[in-house]
Amino acid sequence: MHQFSPKEVINELLVEVFNQILSIEEQNLRKRGVTLSMNEVHVLEAIQKTSEPTMTYIANRLRITVGTLTTSVNRLVAKGYCERYSTPGDRRKVLIRLTNKALEVLKIHETFHEEMIDAVIEDMHLEENHILIESLSNLTAYFKSNY
Repeated sequence: MHQFSPKEVINELLVEVFNQILSIEEQNLRKRGVTLSMNEVHVLEAIQKTSEPTMTYIANRLRITVGTLTTSVNRLVAKGYCERYSTPGDRRKVLIRLTNKALEVLKIHETFHEEMIDAVIEDMHLEENHILIESLSNLTAYFKSNY
């Protein structure tokens, strides 16, 4: 019988949690009438959270190429979730803005995250578990600084 190393267990747990969250998130959005893919929702979220929503900044935030982002943005524009526009001072600079339709989807997405975190805190009594919170904070800091 194979004895799993702590590294193998941690890897399995991280992958499983990540996959479960994505799956539950997608099911929840479908149930609430959102027909976009999770990738498209995450592009909308990146547009919303980028202070200067140029293709380059949004792509960097998502850690994808501008070419990959262009494909997603073209689909989202065609579906009416965002639009391209230029600034009056520099017609060459193209920015992306969300439509009201996108803001509605992001509100549903945000509500899901709030409900998920509330359930996790309640079910796991996380307000008392400082070690887990500190570990997740350290993990987040590690990924941000190294990737």
